[in-house]
Amino acid sequence: MKIPERDGFASRFGILVAVAGSAVGLGNLWRFPYLVGNNGGAAFILIYLLFVFLLCLPIMFSEFVIGRRTGANVFGAMKKLAPRSGWLSIGVISVVTSFCILSFYSVVGGWTVDYIIRSFSPGFLTADSGALSDTFKHFISSPLRPAVMMLIFLGLSALIVSGGIKNGIERYSKILMPVLFLLIVILAIRSVTLPGASQGVNFLFNPDFSKLKSDSILAALGQAFFSLSLGMGCIITYGSYVKKKESIVKISVISSLADTLFAILAGLAILPAVFAFGISPGEGPGLVFITLPQIFAQMPGGMIISAAFFVILLVAALTSEISLLEVVVAYLTEELKLTRRTAVVLTFAVAGFFGLLCSLSEGTLSEYRLFGKNIFDLFDYTASNILLPAGGLLMVMFTGWKMKKADLLDELTNGGMHTMSRYLFKGVVFSLKFLAPVAITFVLLYGLGLIKLF
Repeated sequence: MKIPERDGFASRFGILVAVAGSAVGLGNLWRFPYLVGNNGGAAFILIYLLFVFLLCLPIMFSEFVIGRRTGANVFGAMKKLAPRSGWLSIGVISVVTSFCILSFYSVVGGWTVDYIIRSFSPGFLTADSGALSDTFKHFISSPLRPAVMMLIFLGLSALIVSGGIKNGIERYSKILMPVLFLLIVILAIRSVTLPGASQGVNFLFNPDFSKLKSDSILAALGQAFFSLSLGMGCIITYGSYVKKKESIVKISVISSLADTLFAILAGLAILPAVFAFGISPGEGPGLVFITLPQIFAQMPGGMIISAAFFVILLVAALTSEISLLEVVVAYLTEELKLTRRTAVVLTFAVAGFFGLLCSLSEGTLSEYRLFGKNIFDLFDYTASNILLPAGGLLMVMFTGWKMKKADLLDELTNGGMHTMSRYLFKGVVFSLKFLAPVAITFVLLYGLGLIKLF
């Protein structure tokens, strides 16, 4: 019986938009702007860029190497490289992390679907921040509507992934990512041309290191690490579908640049408008669902701008969601031998169930708490503060200390087809052996509250 050929990316552009799509997500549009606002603007961005290219890029190299070297899902990859060893825990943690994020991320994705609809509703956009705050709190605490929106969002992601790599993820990423960048550029242009927006542009690009806080460095490191989808199995899984002729160094660099460019464009789309209307740039997570609609209400054509922004948010969430979903689906199809369709339906059902619990924990189930957190916050905290840094730490320890350097160099140079400076390679290895483990350990301990900065 002939074994069917494993699916994979059909083109270099398809790889780039899929990997960039995995990196570009809600973190760029939701988290990055308020982190910049809370941590001194341009000074924070410079530190963030430093971590992206000196620390996170070598980690991305290593995850691509593991994926393409083995041509397997994240658990299967570790089973091939380190069979019957404790390193298999990397595969387990990665699958669990992706599933955990998938569950609560789908809830926020559902909120974006709802806010696209609300943008066209009479009376939704108002300059009254109190009314917008009440609207948001009433919506997320409702038992039915956010749950339905969550299932719609998760269903859209499942539909894309069910098509496979070439006909699903690659095909839709080629459409979604250009649309995403086009819309964010248009919104950024509109934002920077508002009266009084120059103060926000200056905040973004004129560094003032005196405004940095004691924990700004770890915040920048955490954002850089998580924004690039490191430590959760997405890059390893996507890497396993990359053909041997493709340069994973170029793919990693271009994807990192695209993610960084989008984050800065998101800052340009949001912060100049925030300054133009006299609102604090450090509004926190409520910036997207409360503060921005308040700003849109005061702009000409605010209804269209609001809808466009939440479409951007939806597309960014979708491109990240499908990469998380693929990690779990790839595991189920290759390790448990399920068909892709069955694996997608099973993942949809189980993630939908836990997503429903996360959604209800904002209202009906708000009194049910574990370790002082509701279900949504518990999933978020566990994934962000424990699973992601723990999985990432094990990953860099494996590639830095366990994996053969000859195998690492062979993949980075495509078997010698491309040249790589000896000093650059030594720098990558040094980062994986020493810099990355130390940095991620600090993120892990800080996230757990075991260390504090003065």
